[in-house]
Amino acid sequence: MIHDYQKNDYAWIQELMQYPHTLGNQLDFFEDTSQIQVPEDPIEKVVFQDKAKAAIRKIAQNKGHILMVGRPGTGKSMLANMFNEVLDKSLGDYLRPKEAIVAYPGKDKNNIRIAYEDPEKIEDRIQELNCAIESAENSVDKFSLADQINSVRKVRNGLLLATGVSVIAGFFFPVAFIATGLTGIGSIFMYMQENNHKVQEKIQRESLAVKKNVVKHLFDMVPEVLYDPAKDKELMARVSEPDSRNMKGGFRHDPYQSGNLHTPPHKRAYLGAHAKSSIIYIDELKTLVKVGYMSDLLEIMQNKKFILEGGRNSGSGAADRSENHLKADNIIVACCNHDTLRFLQQEGDGAFLSRIEDKGEIIQLESAVPESPENIIQVAQYVKQEILNLGREFQDVWQEVIENEGYEGVRKRSEHIFGKPLPDGYKLQERDFSSGAVLEIIKELRCRSSDRKLSSMLRPINGIIKTAEFEAIIDNSQLVRSEHVRRALGKHTSLEGTLSKEFVKHKKDLKKYIGALTDSIGYVVGLAVFHSQSSGQMFGLPLPIHCQITAGGADSVTAPGKIGDIARAAAQNVRASIKHVLKKIKAPYVGYEMHVEYIQAHDGVEGDSASIAMDIALISDYVKQPVNQKYGVTGSLTGDIILAVGGVTEKLRSIMDPAVGMEGACVPWQNKHDIEPLLINAEYEYIQKDEVPGIRIYRSKDHKDPFDIYFCKTKYNAYKILMGLDKDEVENRMAQRSRKDLNLIRNIKDAAPDKKD
Repeated sequence: MIHDYQKNDYAWIQELMQYPHTLGNQLDFFEDTSQIQVPEDPIEKVVFQDKAKAAIRKIAQNKGHILMVGRPGTGKSMLANMFNEVLDKSLGDYLRPKEAIVAYPGKDKNNIRIAYEDPEKIEDRIQELNCAIESAENSVDKFSLADQINSVRKVRNGLLLATGVSVIAGFFFPVAFIATGLTGIGSIFMYMQENNHKVQEKIQRESLAVKKNVVKHLFDMVPEVLYDPAKDKELMARVSEPDSRNMKGGFRHDPYQSGNLHTPPHKRAYLGAHAKSSIIYIDELKTLVKVGYMSDLLEIMQNKKFILEGGRNSGSGAADRSENHLKADNIIVACCNHDTLRFLQQEGDGAFLSRIEDKGEIIQLESAVPESPENIIQVAQYVKQEILNLGREFQDVWQEVIENEGYEGVRKRSEHIFGKPLPDGYKLQERDFSSGAVLEIIKELRCRSSDRKLSSMLRPINGIIKTAEFEAIIDNSQLVRSEHVRRALGKHTSLEGTLSKEFVKHKKDLKKYIGALTDSIGYVVGLAVFHSQSSGQMFGLPLPIHCQITAGGADSVTAPGKIGDIARAAAQNVRASIKHVLKKIKAPYVGYEMHVEYIQAHDGVEGDSASIAMDIALISDYVKQPVNQKYGVTGSLTGDIILAVGGVTEKLRSIMDPAVGMEGACVPWQNKHDIEPLLINAEYEYIQKDEVPGIRIYRSKDHKDPFDIYFCKTKYNAYKILMGLDKDEVENRMAQRSRKDLNLIRNIKDAAPDKKD
């Protein structure tokens, strides 16, 4: 008899159980993170990405371009910042522009000329020009006829007085009215003369205003400094949404478009990142693709120069442009995800990628790294770095309160935040992690990956570290301990994690309901996993599956909803397996109709990892043998062999809560190492059912609530665990069912002519 397992296989399971002890020995180099030293080299502060760091050092030496490709949270932005810091310290004084960029009036009102000048000289020159124009403006005296107007006004007033006196005298001496007429005519004449002088004064002043307008045009001819290296010290420009305006620059709107007060274009010009920055960091390359700036960027990367043009199709500034080129010798640092990379490979036959590789490198960031002693040390280093960052945040927020009121004031104010009294010794200060707490972080990184690797997506871990810190602070613990991290893990979940918990609760109730109404024939509890869009974290949940198989004379597969294609592909594999068994045992084969249903499944959880679950459900219905509903199963079925699948750790974690009511699971043999993180801080022992080895994990203290995990190589191993049937029993019952179905179809065919008669 051929056995699926060899002696070494059982020894490997025993070795698997040594994992917690082995990992604990690897953490013996420190008791808490106060003993961890953070490296001075900024690039070494980025953990796990050794290949990327080596590439960045090489590129920094050659001043080349970088494209970093990786999933969110793997350290792309952090590496870009470190690259900027390294270049700033090493070559920053040589890379920074040393010349001022100055705009001069061009050949007409829509053109400007660009010049590169010495910053100090151009500043002195512009100041001299402004002073000279102001002096010319002030030298123009204000035109005035005040003396002439005052003398005429005095004569007019005298005549008016004489007119008044003569009127009074005329009442006594009528001859005096003759003088009244003469003085009245004279006063009228003097009034006209006064107005004439005022008009002349106004005319002369308006003519001088024209001269002052000429002075305004002189100011418009003064050159404009668009970039002063003394005022802009940043080596790298961060551009979140690259387009023509923030990358190349342009011309602002003219606020004075009428009244002969036009603002000249060189006064309205402004520069973008290409002209001002030695390094341009594009955080998400997908935005550059969306706005259509790719063609401009390719041209500038090739020619290292560009013409400044108006950025609008119409309106002010549309026709403005520079007569000569601006320099653009930039280092491009860009980041993207894999979906954008696939687009770039097709866009223009990969022209952008070709430009990057010509002067730099495309760096693939690791989404997971092996659990080696070196990487374990880096986990401890990363935790220490986040502790220091949190300490700086505390200082930024609470420093003034600490200085004025002490930590007692911080405690009283924090009570309003938490809404409850805090311990008397409460001190808002960062705590170091114990080695046990770091062990919990390592365990979580292992659970979020597979194949004995640690997840490199560290951004979601930051929140867990901070939450654990606050748990320790509230407890007034000197160190962050493992229980604080476990509490933080329970509280710090993403949206998908919260939904996963709700799904698990729903599936638990659904499973109980189905189990109460059925005989468990054709029903199996599959294990599914889905990914968080934001963090990339996996979340597992049970997936009940129901299958039926009936003799129909013609092969067909029925699978409702969006799962149809996936279910049909897996069902075809199952049908081939059934045919193979019947052929091997020389049993007759008839056509079968197969019905596959993922019970209340949602999008994104049905995949090839459910093929072994479907096989078990179909065989259960075929041979009428109930399936143990307290065991889950996952694996990819190829012939008789069960192959590895992803997310096994998370799948098992989703059903290990005793409240769910599950007692165990069958997983592929190749996924045996994914069980290792579940053994940390747990009681467990070796188990074996017939030849199938496994590990029993106790979910409660004192060896209570056992959870059995069996490692299956073939589908017959899973049959034994879930249905209690060995290979011979399954094949015999399949042969009996096949003969029964064949006889049924023959009887139907034999009876068909009689019905026709």
